[in-house]
Amino acid sequence: MSETASLPERSRIVQRHLAEAGVDTVIRVLPDSARTAAEAATAIGCEVSAIANSLVFLADGAPVLVITSGGHRVDLVTLTSSIGVDEVSMAPASIVRSATGQAIGGVAPVGHPAPLRTYIDEELQQHATLWAAAGHPHTVMPLTFEQLRTITDGTVISVA
Repeated sequence: MSETASLPERSRIVQRHLAEAGVDTVIRVLPDSARTAAEAATAIGCEVSAIANSLVFLADGAPVLVITSGGHRVDLVTLTSSIGVDEVSMAPASIVRSATGQAIGGVAPVGHPAPLRTYIDEELQQHATLWAAAGHPHTVMPLTFEQLRTITDGTVISVA
């Protein structure tokens, strides 16, 4: 575990957003990158399905945040139907960075320059503790499903 002062700048921003939302959790700095759900699960010692991946998609051209279980891939047809748009595609790295202020592999559910319309994979409800990136590929944080919903104001949907 790490003190806030020793966190990367993007993770300090995430920590401030969490504190402002009244969520008490500790951001952990991992010794190695956890850019994928499998890497994060191995580093943390949890099931890959307990990893809450924060992915940015373009929904009818607008960036949206989809927080999905690391246990499966997002089905674009299901996602398109679930959020009621005509077209969904993965956002390129440049859009991810501009929309979140964070790099792919470290995108947190919060800490973005402006709030993003957020959707949360219903499968994440199965876990007492979820693990999400905390703004940097080497940082993670534990959250409950309810904390995740609270900090993101996310809509629970099916994505797979």
